[in-house]
Amino acid sequence: MLPEASTVPPPLNIAMQKKILRERAIALRTGLSAHQRAEAENRIASALDRLLEMHSVHCIGFCWPHRGEPDLRGWIRRWVDGDPLRTAALPVVVAPRRAMVFRRWTAETEMVPDRYGIPHPAHGEVLHPDLVLVPVNAFDGRGYRIGYGGGYFDRTLAALDPRPISVGVGFESARVDDALAEAHDLPMQWAVTETGLERFAAVPSARGDHDR
Repeated sequence: MLPEASTVPPPLNIAMQKKILRERAIALRTGLSAHQRAEAENRIASALDRLLEMHSVHCIGFCWPHRGEPDLRGWIRRWVDGDPLRTAALPVVVAPRRAMVFRRWTAETEMVPDRYGIPHPAHGEVLHPDLVLVPVNAFDGRGYRIGYGGGYFDRTLAALDPRPISVGVGFESARVDDALAEAHDLPMQWAVTETGLERFAAVPSARGDHDR
């Protein structure tokens, strides 16, 4: 007699586990009311103000908000307007599976959509940010994050020399027990949510691939 087939499903691979965590976090943040979002974004901006008081920063790299991510464009404009020496930059994918470059951004910058429909500078000066605001779909207490699976931010941060301060930015609903870090994932130095600032100790990861 043939043995009965197991009724226990096989364990999900890491990519699938990350997808589940990613989609859950996106659903939670896109479900925020306009009031909840505005209040959370104001608190995130205040926390970022406190963080910048601790560091000498002249150029900030940030991301255009995508799929309900915190919208920091107003905060970035106010920060740049506060000092003529300050600049802001947006990441641009120049080739698949390659490090991104950061191009200068102002309110007048000509923008074009990338392959995902996210606006980025059509052209302009390439800058080296002192600090990069990294979007998080999920993050854990060690400073690891789940992005969109392309590995672009890990490659970009690793390629920049000197390496900028990395700050994960998201809503508190993105926090998870384990972001399933893999061998080439880079931990963030800070996380900022509507609950405030969190600083991480750099802990080597123990598994294996990139994530956005």
